[in-house]
Amino acid sequence: MNQPTKYIALAAWITSFTLLQACATSVSKLSGDGKSDEIIFPDIAKSAWVKEGTFPNIDNLRNVAPDMTKNQLYTLLGHPHFTEGIGKVREWDYIFNFRASNTASAETCQYKIIYTADMRVQNTYWKPESCAHWLDSAAALPQTVVEKTVEKLVPGPELTKTQMSADGMFDFDHSEIAHLRPGGIEKLDRLSANLLSGGQISALKITAHTDRLGDDDYNMKLSQARADTLRQYLINKNIPAERISAVGVGESTPLVECKQTQRDEVLIRCLEPNRRFEIEAWTSSKL
Repeated sequence: MNQPTKYIALAAWITSFTLLQACATSVSKLSGDGKSDEIIFPDIAKSAWVKEGTFPNIDNLRNVAPDMTKNQLYTLLGHPHFTEGIGKVREWDYIFNFRASNTASAETCQYKIIYTADMRVQNTYWKPESCAHWLDSAAALPQTVVEKTVEKLVPGPELTKTQMSADGMFDFDHSEIAHLRPGGIEKLDRLSANLLSGGQISALKITAHTDRLGDDDYNMKLSQARADTLRQYLINKNIPAERISAVGVGESTPLVECKQTQRDEVLIRCLEPNRRFEIEAWTSSKL
């Protein structure tokens, strides 16, 4: 996709997004003071754009607290999973899956955030209410949006896999370090600090992915450029250059398939999990 076409597509997306915000309405019946709210959870089958839900980062969920802004919530949890808008709407809804460390099946829960009239977090709710226990459970596996699992290799180094959403990492259509957004810089700083504190890094591999929107060749080049930028950023944070590899794979390995054919805000949201970075690091314990 050439540059003029991409900017036209962006303008169309902004227009549809603005219209969605203007016509969006709350599902619940919300009072002005928050004391007499009637909480109603939306129907997943009718209005969810990612009906299968996602596996949230447990630590991010634990950080949700009253008086936080929508920008802060977006950084922690990503887009809401229902087509209810993210402008002046006073509620966001998510579908989260949780899996205990000793089971193969997952529990699906709905999570609702209610905002005050000035768009700060007022209350949060679960459906069913018992889902709240996942925030206290040590048995829950930490999973996406920033997903981290650890595999013990005996003997040898420890493999840490981290999945990081690409949304909010770079300015639109850019891949240079200068165009990293503040949220992206924060994620990379936290990642590098965790890696350096975890032991001696034997090897680190960065894999960058895009969604299916746009030309195949363009997506491949963009993903490679962004992978190279993350590599350089981590080198600047004192991770040895010779131990870091970076590869862009474009749209070749999606996590989700979206049936929509019209390029609009709903499709862009649905494809969000595919826009990601996967980072594998092998570390040895410090002696």
